[in-house]
Amino acid sequence: MTSLTNSIGPDLPAAALTSAGGDVPDYFALLKPRVMVLVIFTALVGMAVSHGHVQPAIGAISLLAIAVGAGASGCLNMWWDADIDAVMSRTATRPIPAGKITSEEALGFGLFLSVASVLVLGLTANWLAAGLLAFTIVFYAVVYSMWLKRATAQNIVIGGAAGALPPVIGQAVVTGSIGIESLILFAIIFIWTPPHFWALALIKADEYARAGIPMMPNVAGPASTRRQIVWYSLFLAPLGLVPVALGFGGILYAVIGVTGGLGMVAFSIRVLRNRQGDAEKRAAMGMFGFSILYLFALFSALLAEQSFGLFRPVLG
Repeated sequence: MTSLTNSIGPDLPAAALTSAGGDVPDYFALLKPRVMVLVIFTALVGMAVSHGHVQPAIGAISLLAIAVGAGASGCLNMWWDADIDAVMSRTATRPIPAGKITSEEALGFGLFLSVASVLVLGLTANWLAAGLLAFTIVFYAVVYSMWLKRATAQNIVIGGAAGALPPVIGQAVVTGSIGIESLILFAIIFIWTPPHFWALALIKADEYARAGIPMMPNVAGPASTRRQIVWYSLFLAPLGLVPVALGFGGILYAVIGVTGGLGMVAFSIRVLRNRQGDAEKRAAMGMFGFSILYLFALFSALLAEQSFGLFRPVLG
């Protein structure tokens, strides 16, 4: 383990290699709180679409454990990627490259939270959910961060599985099993991830190249990346309507699914057509921002229909 921490040492600021200590906000930042919020939300939707009931206290503790597990994987990702974070403007102020927390402190913190979150979820809910959480942490921290991210332009495609698993874990908490509902939600997030991140990668291509990360625009080129964004969006639009066909998405969900899916396609075509200067940046950032809104609205509709009595079937 010492060799791993030392391998990133030479590229970090000197302050990050000495005893830092860090404050509570610094440790909280290691958990990638914005990602944690998305994980809690999608796991909650996975619970909501399940055919079962869970006691509120168990559900709340389970969601907290899932969130902490996601935060732990984010912490381990920051530990491993500290050299990359130090040379990218988007991540240079993170606690490790900024010298607020040492690599060793982040590693210990991440490992402790990983074990604790899995144990709490297993003892509170069930060991299937805990096993899925453990798999998610290992997949993101080891398979994606340590291997895929620096090895292949398909890093986001394959690594997206980790971010897509929270609904599956949520359903496992409620039912002790994996159902078609959460698998469809997994598929939606999985297909949504590449066009979402590649839109940003088009703008940050120079920074990714400087950091040595083989993102799609740097490997296949911007033109190929734009085409792939369109193809993924075209596939995502009908995929987003599968919950309606399977009967757990109602009229509200259908309306948002249709309009949002068409919006994703429209924004992707805009990215394809605008290839230079400020127009390219506006198109890519528009795609990036709308994709967040699309996923949030889609899952919010499911949550509202399943949890607040708003479900109205499209047929019958």
